Amino acid sequence: MTTPPPAARTDEVVRLTEVSRTYGRERTLVRALDSVSIGFGRGTFTAVMGPSGSGKSTLLQCAAGLDRPTAGSVQLDGQELTQLGENELTLLRRDRIGFIFQAFNLLPALTVADNVALPLRLAGRRPERGAVRQALERVGLADRAAHRPGELSGGQQQRVAIARALIARPAVLFGDEPTGALDTRTALQVLRLLRDAVHNGGQTAVVVTHDPVAASHADRVVFLADGRIVDQLYGASADAIAERMTHLGAWGESYTDVPEGAV
Repeated sequence: MTTPPPAARTDEVVRLTEVSRTYGRERTLVRALDSVSIGFGRGTFTAVMGPSGSGKSTLLQCAAGLDRPTAGSVQLDGQELTQLGENELTLLRRDRIGFIFQAFNLLPALTVADNVALPLRLAGRRPERGAVRQALERVGLADRAAHRPGELSGGQQQRVAIARALIARPAVLFGDEPTGALDTRTALQVLRLLRDAVHNGGQTAVVVTHDPVAASHADRVVFLADGRIVDQLYGASADAIAERMTHLGAWGESYTDVPEGAV
């Protein structure tokens, strides 16, 4: 495990403390997360990796308020999510969180511009003058504003999804395999856009991925096994990340807890 830079420990946008998530009861009990504590600082890009069933998606869902932990605390910009009702969580997700999914989730009947503006319109807000165009310029698609999603390539659709996620200026962006359906070249373009949003726009991004190349674009890579954080790397190459992934099975059996201050 490498030592985190000092900035990674301050100004946290999201903080999970002793978060556990179980499903089922007694003999059928599944512990998806097991006392996980981790923070995500402002202006940082974190990739979350691990084998199937390690708890990656559950971590993302709990951090985003999409799933309620069985125990523990989840805070976003200092607000405790576990104490909010469903309506309050819906409003918070709409205003403070951006989502980017593998399947793009664009509405085919709407134009690109209308898809980008949709989060604001659902919130009863009218986009500021020029905001949609600026968001599309940021992802290199200003000339596609009047097109429908079906007229775009997969990479272009994902860039529209990023513009849509950014338009409300959320505190954090969550991505679940956002490059999983893209070819290598297009995936790299999307990852560079995410890095730009983080490093130039001051966003915070947390992305679940299985791809070491995608993870190498992140500032930090967090590794999960059996519902627990078992290691992390900072500024690692794709080769170093791939090498670490090959040992995750062994870590799941023999790791020791990562110190609280390290994450």
